[in-house]
Amino acid sequence: MGRYIGPKTKIARKFGEAIYGADKYFKRKNFPSGQHGLARKRKKVSEYGTQLLEKQKAKAIYGVQEKQFRKAYDIASRQGGITGEDLLKYLECRLDNVVYRLGIAPTRAGARQLVSHRHITVNGRVVNIPSYSVRPGDVISVREKSKSLEVITDSLAGGRSRYSWLEWDGASMTGKFLQKPEREDIPENIKEQLIVELYSK
Repeated sequence: MGRYIGPKTKIARKFGEAIYGADKYFKRKNFPSGQHGLARKRKKVSEYGTQLLEKQKAKAIYGVQEKQFRKAYDIASRQGGITGEDLLKYLECRLDNVVYRLGIAPTRAGARQLVSHRHITVNGRVVNIPSYSVRPGDVISVREKSKSLEVITDSLAGGRSRYSWLEWDGASMTGKFLQKPEREDIPENIKEQLIVELYSK
């Protein structure tokens, strides 16, 4: 099954929140899509349904598919810490997510494309695998010949908020991954405990 490339607002309406950022269409129709959208909103959801929805939301936010997500969960469950928090920390370490957090791309999908098209380097070497796991101390840069790309310059000019676990040098278009973020520093509205409960069944 391929990656979803359809309307993002439709997915955001499913979860009842603008998971992909500011969305003027979502503001107008903040209820599930389809003929029975409003009626479905009033319907009571089962415990399993709530857990499944939370997992689907996390997958949609980080742009990963079931196989990748399950692998991330298995790795997190072996860390020895709080599984839900370790899962989000692992997802935050993905190269496409780090490129997005640094502000090099306006969306995670855009960041994934930049990585796949070989515009990003890690410690001076080109890495074209979006799921590559960045480690503390790694230096993420825009390739020299890619620094003038309009999509990158426009995104960096947008004034994205900065994060405590990342360091950015605008002059050289280089960022440093200082450390794995703490759960309270990750801004995503995800109830990770529901995901743990779902996989623990």
